[in-house]
Amino acid sequence: MPPQGPSNVSPGAANRWRGDLLFLLESLVLKDFRIRYRNMSLGVLWSLLNPLIIMGVLTFIFTMVYPNPRPKFPVFILCGLVPFNFFTIAWISGTTSLIDNAGLVKRIPIPREIVPIAAVLSNCLHLLIQLCLLFLSVWVFGGKANIHWLWLPLLWLLEIVFVCGLALATSAVNVYIRDTRYIVESINTVMFWLVPIFYGTEIIPPKYLDLYNYNPVAALVVCLREIFLQGTAPAGRTMVRLAAVAVTTFVAGTLVFRKSKNAFYEHM
Repeated sequence: MPPQGPSNVSPGAANRWRGDLLFLLESLVLKDFRIRYRNMSLGVLWSLLNPLIIMGVLTFIFTMVYPNPRPKFPVFILCGLVPFNFFTIAWISGTTSLIDNAGLVKRIPIPREIVPIAAVLSNCLHLLIQLCLLFLSVWVFGGKANIHWLWLPLLWLLEIVFVCGLALATSAVNVYIRDTRYIVESINTVMFWLVPIFYGTEIIPPKYLDLYNYNPVAALVVCLREIFLQGTAPAGRTMVRLAAVAVTTFVAGTLVFRKSKNAFYEHM
């Protein structure tokens, strides 16, 4: 394995270094994906069944038990569930990634940042499966592709950047404080109610709405509903907030990780 960076090396050696990093990243992503569904009878089908079951339950409750006049309610629900599922699973995977890969981190001189980032990216494979379900539901309920769908790659990229930032910070803290993963799980439980999965933002009091939209996951849900249900472009102010919080979180997470990583070996 090359030394810890491509400085003071020839262009050919630098290219080999980058190639090694890409190979390592790909290997970690595929390893996490395979391990998640190892020894499971249904395998990756769980990526479809989980949101389908929750969508079915919420649709039954809010159309039969508590009648809701909102049209295309299953699409409405999936616009919230898909980004929320990715956020929660990717964040907890990233948080535990360093401890889960302690042998690799301690034995091989790799940039350690790649481990939590790979854990987040491995969940993008599950995200793609659930996105197919979302697109299918849009089509079933009469939706059609339009020019505003071009916003979708940027929206998902911003969520991935945001979760990578969180994972970098909490994975570093988890090396020193092993309770961190349980704190993250508790936050994810609270986030279920702070993200508009089964309700719309119209119920948020106007004086709190601006602050509420600084929640990146909530902002993403709002943008998805504007694109899929209203056929409009995401609001400019919402996009600016989403981008600002995502980039700031990634920079802050990187700084926390770099300040903490020198003592990882002693605490693993």
